[in-house]
Amino acid sequence: MLLVFKYLVPKGYTAITIYPFIVLKHKRQKDDMILINHEKIHLRQQLELLVLPFFIWYGIEFLIRLVQFKNWSRAYRNISFEREAYENEKDLDYLKGRSFWSFFKYV
Repeated sequence: MLLVFKYLVPKGYTAITIYPFIVLKHKRQKDDMILINHEKIHLRQQLELLVLPFFIWYGIEFLIRLVQFKNWSRAYRNISFEREAYENEKDLDYLKGRSFWSFFKYV
């Protein structure tokens, strides 16, 4: 379900996904199929990990990457969930053939 609520999206980001919602910063983003696909990949990841464990893993991996790269942006972009989403966001059919727990390929 798509929602537009700019105050829920952290500064510096365009969207956030918290199952079952994709929250966009601006209404015009509803037409951005690449962004929506990126966020739908996160929805699938969250479902596979039963939501709460996804966020725990995401947070721990972010902290590990932050220590590793000593840079917020590089740490974020190297989280396995983000790597999968960014690498496949332009393939609008990606989720149709995606294997279960495909994010493991990016760990």
